[in-house]
Amino acid sequence: MSQEVEVLILDDEPVVVERLQEYLRKKGLSVEAFTASSDALDRLKEKTFDVIVTDIKMEGPSGIDVLSAVKREASASEVILITGYASFETLREAQAVGAYDYICKPFKVDEVYRKITKAAAKARKQAKS
Repeated sequence: MSQEVEVLILDDEPVVVERLQEYLRKKGLSVEAFTASSDALDRLKEKTFDVIVTDIKMEGPSGIDVLSAVKREASASEVILITGYASFETLREAQAVGAYDYICKPFKVDEVYRKITKAAAKARKQAKS
């Protein structure tokens, strides 16, 4: 991709955020990371990201709430959900709201990277349309 991919990471587990942020930055992505969903939602009002990677279950607004907010803004951003509690109902709801994909914990950081690069390509293609 010609310019740096912009990624927002949101997870209430600091170790997950730190691990992803460090790996993705080494891969050349621009990453902003948050452990509080309210802070991430505030940032999303200020800046558009190519991809948002968010945990589903958190205190305060959930990952589904973040997904809904992104899609409500008619953003070309793609959202990837992370869950340690995969259920068919939750995943179906996420797809209905417009999630790009989901990842189950525990995950491999290279898997997250691959999904982010594919999602970013889709987001940028939609943004040009």
